Amino acid sequence: MTTTSPAKITVEQTKSPIGRPSDQRATLVGLGLNKIGRRSSLEDTPAVRGMIAKVAHLVRIVETA
Repeated sequence: MTTTSPAKITVEQTKSPIGRPSDQRATLVGLGLNKIGRRSSLEDTPAVRGMIAKVAHLVRIVETA
């Protein structure tokens, strides 16, 4: 039996949450981000995609080769 690891997605914080609503700041923390330039590798699930969509103006998806 082979187990395939779930797909990964890497996000990088590009902007500061200063002046943003507290729920957007909490979403960044939930994604494992707290400083500009930090990267976090997460499982590619609908929940994570939704979190990324909520703070899309503060993060970018990093292409991994």
